[in-house]
Amino acid sequence: MKEKLTVMLVAAVSLMRSDGRVLMQRRRYDAVHGGLWEFPGGKVEAGETVENAAVREVHEELGIELDADCLRPVSFASEPSGNTSGGRKPVVILLYTCAQWRGDPECRDAEELGWFEPGALADLPMPPLDYPLARALLGAIAGGYAGNPG
Repeated sequence: MKEKLTVMLVAAVSLMRSDGRVLMQRRRYDAVHGGLWEFPGGKVEAGETVENAAVREVHEELGIELDADCLRPVSFASEPSGNTSGGRKPVVILLYTCAQWRGDPECRDAEELGWFEPGALADLPMPPLDYPLARALLGAIAGGYAGNPG
């Protein structure tokens, strides 16, 4: 009998200002990957859509309001199941962009926030799964895909 593989789904959002800068947050120093920069977001809870989780997590972490209709999917990154330890589920992060929100982002659940040029993201110290997401975001921006919903 095959073992049922489960994953932990994470919704992440790349907030993009009109000047093209992207919001990143530095993880709390006492957390896993502490002090590294990441896209805001978090775990998808049971019964939640990924988009609703993104809206909820961004509100909890940044205090701003998003509409799920303004989220545009960009890419995903997954952790191979062999890279987990201690029975931990492999992580799959789904990245969206959003260029419209209400309110000013506040640092509620991180060490600090920063607005970065997309080309500078690859130089930030990030958790391993955020690097392919940053590359995908850069490709989406170069291709004219990221930003305001069409």
